[in-house]
Amino acid sequence: MNNKRLLMVVLSVLALLVLSGCNLLSLMTAQAPENAPLPEQDQTAMTENQMTTLPDQAGILSALQTALETIYADVNPSVVSVQVTRQSSGAVLPFSEESAQPSEQGAGSGFVWDNQGHIVTNYHVIENATRIVVRFADDTTAEATVVGSDPDSDLAVLKVDVATSQLQPVRIAQTEPAVGQLSVAIGNPFGLENTMTVGFISAIGRSLSVGETLGSRYSIPDIIQTDAPINPGNSGGVLVNEKGEVIGVTAAIISPVQASVGIGFAIPAAIVERVVPVLIETGAYAHPWIGISGTTLTADLAEAMELPAEQRGALVIDVIANSPAEQGEVRGSTRQVTLDGAQANVGGDVIIALDATPIHSFEDLISALSAQTRPGQTVVLTVLRDGAERELHLTLGERPKS
Repeated sequence: MNNKRLLMVVLSVLALLVLSGCNLLSLMTAQAPENAPLPEQDQTAMTENQMTTLPDQAGILSALQTALETIYADVNPSVVSVQVTRQSSGAVLPFSEESAQPSEQGAGSGFVWDNQGHIVTNYHVIENATRIVVRFADDTTAEATVVGSDPDSDLAVLKVDVATSQLQPVRIAQTEPAVGQLSVAIGNPFGLENTMTVGFISAIGRSLSVGETLGSRYSIPDIIQTDAPINPGNSGGVLVNEKGEVIGVTAAIISPVQASVGIGFAIPAAIVERVVPVLIETGAYAHPWIGISGTTLTADLAEAMELPAEQRGALVIDVIANSPAEQGEVRGSTRQVTLDGAQANVGGDVIIALDATPIHSFEDLISALSAQTRPGQTVVLTVLRDGAERELHLTLGERPKS
């Protein structure tokens, strides 16, 4: 068996175990232990019924194909192509014989949210669009208008006027994704509509940078990383689990060639569920804001601040003037040290808890703020200052617009 065929068999086995909920341990222990002696009467031979064998490869592959076909049949009618027209910048390449065009075209993906005609996509798909057309899986098209958008979560909601029978809303997963689970992306990469790709969840808890305001960069927390191939045009499409439930909205890739190299990112369903209803109701989403910039406290930074090397938290670097953090007397870093030949800021407060939630990294702080707080809410920050714990009470503001 060559390596390629062996890999296909291994992946098929893994996928089947995920899809069927099979317990790998039970499958392994169903076989006779390698060193266990056989009963005396069976020392010379074993009957066919006494032998345990793995399922045949054709059966495994058939079951996997059936499962994926079912996912596609269930989810694909909910996924749409989003075609946009934007005002052209008017720029042309030097010495080009082409004249500037008045408009330019773009495309992405989206999905049906409800029976009222709301379509969810990425904000960057429809940013600055002058015309938006949604195309359904059966080639039905409809003009769309923007109901609401939130650049800081890279989400937008569109509205189309079509028959209710045309609308098949997605189902949102109510369980947290986990590394190793099956992940299926459906969208329109490179304009190739109704494309499905398959992989696994590679990591969770990533962050995705989305913009900068008042000198602070903002990011989306709890991002899902997958190796399911995601390409330009997949933005705004769905990432679903083995049940066909949406676990994320495909949004970005890391690639030196602007195409999939197995590192794709999706905005988690929990954020989508939190933001989209507000966009439908009000057209905008207000994010909580402390008003700091910072980093994760590493062992080197901790030692430079004369803290135990194992101490973790969110180290405050700068406090923005007139922010909730300044009003709450949060302290930024006061001095610089050289670590591995580079300058690093130290001496600021180390946030180790937000209310009752432990904070071990700056990403933890961003995630807790996003999931547990709202503008106007009073919170308690537990910080380390000069090696001693203290509590700071502050009222969160609304994040300034990017």
